[in-house]
Amino acid sequence: FSVYPALGTPPTLMAWDPAGLGRTWTPPACTGWRETGFLSLVVVAARFRQVSGSTEVLRRVGAISEFTGMRYWSATTKRWKTLVVHSNAVTGPTGDQVRKDFAPEEFTEGGTLYFQQEDNMSGKATYRMHIHSAGPDHLVFETENTTTMRYLLWPMYKPGELQSVYFIRRESAEVWSFYSLSRTGRKASSLTAGHDASSVNRSVAFFRFLVGIPTDQEPPGAP
Repeated sequence: FSVYPALGTPPTLMAWDPAGLGRTWTPPACTGWRETGFLSLVVVAARFRQVSGSTEVLRRVGAISEFTGMRYWSATTKRWKTLVVHSNAVTGPTGDQVRKDFAPEEFTEGGTLYFQQEDNMSGKATYRMHIHSAGPDHLVFETENTTTMRYLLWPMYKPGELQSVYFIRRESAEVWSFYSLSRTGRKASSLTAGHDASSVNRSVAFFRFLVGIPTDQEPPGAP
């Protein structure tokens, strides 16, 4: 899957289930993921215009507190809902000390940053952000939960079961490409399976935030 849509058009979206790729699917080496298999797998690919350059791209990725209030289309309830109830950067994996948002200069190759988010379904969790590579023309990073995520006290995702990797690259002076691959691990609760449309819309919400599109703008990514 490598075809990006034309600039100014909606993202290209793909979702797979284990029946399509196999329960022992092996992640590409570029993801940095070690565990095989998945319950859900979502790709978002797009092009976007950014006239302020890489500094603004890094600023928006690092603006963790601004994720608060992010909205997405719930394919289950057929309405726009708040996805991120609260979000803030933290100083380490325990998530017990809040800090200011990440500055662009903190995105250095091999670096690790931590943030905490509370979403509308799985409660509060701490996430690790690992920077694979960063430069004036590209940013590659991955995120995964480092604490268990629960719904009504029921464990939904154990550490490492909710992962995403992002590839953001400059194509020309003002045009960038965006590619994300998000996975729910095969050991996650079975209650999380079979919700591909909602998973797609959650991924689309982050892309929209990154490029400055209202996250609840019509039409939704997946109805």
